[in-house]
Amino acid sequence: MKHLAAMALAASLTLGPALAQEADPEARGDMGEGMNLVEEGMMLFFRGLAEEMEPALKDMAREMEPALRDLAETLGPQMAALAEMIGEFDDYHPPERLENGDIIIRRKTPEEMERAPEPLAPEFDPEGEIEL
Repeated sequence: MKHLAAMALAASLTLGPALAQEADPEARGDMGEGMNLVEEGMMLFFRGLAEEMEPALKDMAREMEPALRDLAETLGPQMAALAEMIGEFDDYHPPERLENGDIIIRRKTPEEMERAPEPLAPEFDPEGEIEL
């Protein structure tokens, strides 16, 4: 009997506030306001995180700058020569790895180059309409 009374008391204490909120729509509050508060909280969180990370990112950039500069000076001329040799990347198929580990890049045939590629994104409409 004691257990039944305890369970009834626990149920009334648990369900009481929920039932009261359903009975009074004003008690639920504005859902939009709650979402705006969540968004504002997330913005404050990420702004604080960015402020905390800024010094570490600046230090990392300062440390990496000489290495990146050396890499650009070393590979820059070689990459320019490769780009001149290749021409347009659209004239080639994606790279393939062979069973022996070699990687080949096949040039497209003239017929394959004549076919217009399908656009990756929908056409831009200056009037602001988006076709889905």
